[in-house]
Amino acid sequence: MAFSDGSHLKSGVFRSIEWGDLIPEDDLQALLNPPDFLIQIEDGSAEDQITSTIQNAMAANKAANNAANGEKQIEPYEQALVSTNIIEAMNGQKVRIPGFVVPLEFNDNQVVTSFFLVPFFGACIHAPPPPPNQIIFVESERGFALENLYEPIWVSGKLATELFEDQLATAAYTMRLTHIEKYDG
Repeated sequence: MAFSDGSHLKSGVFRSIEWGDLIPEDDLQALLNPPDFLIQIEDGSAEDQITSTIQNAMAANKAANNAANGEKQIEPYEQALVSTNIIEAMNGQKVRIPGFVVPLEFNDNQVVTSFFLVPFFGACIHAPPPPPNQIIFVESERGFALENLYEPIWVSGKLATELFEDQLATAAYTMRLTHIEKYDG
């Protein structure tokens, strides 16, 4: 699967980052401190999946309704689930980050030309999408053959703090793909 346009060799080294580097501290703390009733739900259970879907929908609706009514008061946890707050310092950075591919577009040769990079398998497909500040919209002129949705990858490119909205999810970051390879741990 290794793909490269070669520019990573001549344009400098890409700095490896983690998903936590893309989320503001307030949002991170809100997500790490969910409401008490959520803590009692077993991870991966049917109730967990249903609760996550309902919660994300409710958070988005509540935020939209509050904005329409001129209200700004919503729970920090609910706000963090739909947050587009970003780390401004990441704009223009050459980064390398691991994640999973959620394909969005293919070219005539059936290679992926745009996708969401997400921090965990199944995001946007089998589970509700992560917060927008935990999704990167990635574009590749050349495209690449996706061998397996289940395997994590490393992507390298120049990160931009631009909002990208799709019917599947919203991303608070975008990237022009320079290099992709299998995740090696």
